[in-house]
Amino acid sequence: MAKKQTIQKAEGEAKKEVKPKVRGIKEASVYITCTYNNTVITLANQNGDVLGWSTSGNLGFKGSKKATPFAASKVADAITQKAQKLGIDKVRIYVKGVGGGRDSAIRSLVNKGLDVSLIKDVTPIPHNGCRAKKPRRI
Repeated sequence: MAKKQTIQKAEGEAKKEVKPKVRGIKEASVYITCTYNNTVITLANQNGDVLGWSTSGNLGFKGSKKATPFAASKVADAITQKAQKLGIDKVRIYVKGVGGGRDSAIRSLVNKGLDVSLIKDVTPIPHNGCRAKKPRRI
């Protein structure tokens, strides 16, 4: 086995972290992705920079409980708290996926006091699919 390499930094060097500017944001976008296994909600500003995110697995749900409407509503509550800390009160919601937590996540965002200006379904839908295989010659 190889030895682990450690990198020593000088005392004067400091690591710079790049954070998005969050001052003065009043409107944001919320992206809800519901799959059969999990629910992911992302909070982004007008430019698409991520301000915060949460998943049902991140909140402690395990296994098939991650895809339930209850877990999706808890994820939406966590995102609402992050949005209120940043001073965001108006959101546009984009929903993607076929999971069971779609409706409960939207309802939870609305009930927690966020002003929703748009709800849009952006689930990708196949149209015609791939080209079929050529017929077999015998």
